[in-house]
Amino acid sequence: MTYNFSSFKNVNITGIDISAMPEEELSVLYQQARYCQAMTDADIQTMREIVSENMIFTHLSGRQQTREEYFTDIADGKLDYFTIGIENPVIQADGNTATISFTSVLNANAYGAKGVYRMKGTHKYEKRNGEWIAVNR
Repeated sequence: MTYNFSSFKNVNITGIDISAMPEEELSVLYQQARYCQAMTDADIQTMREIVSENMIFTHLSGRQQTREEYFTDIADGKLDYFTIGIENPVIQADGNTATISFTSVLNANAYGAKGVYRMKGTHKYEKRNGEWIAVNR
């Protein structure tokens, strides 16, 4: 499969040689980049395709939201992502599960606080019907 990372205009991936990645890891990185682009576009439909229905999001403040609460805040502009960096991603794929750990660099207006926010984290994915879906477990 061909992955067109250049189509993600608001996502910057650094610290990894994409051309040297195994197929499964590349597919996980592509899905993460696709999700980040959807965040900057406030493309809730694409976000719903990528994120499991029972996903819980945790903010830097520790505040937690359901998937729909989080998506509503993006759709309403309470969370407005301009660009997202994926720094130094480390991907591990094993069968139908995968993790991607990286530093997020979020240029955003988050609930009225505009700035660049850096946070390290790990996202988990599960393969369902041939597609990587973000999950909590």
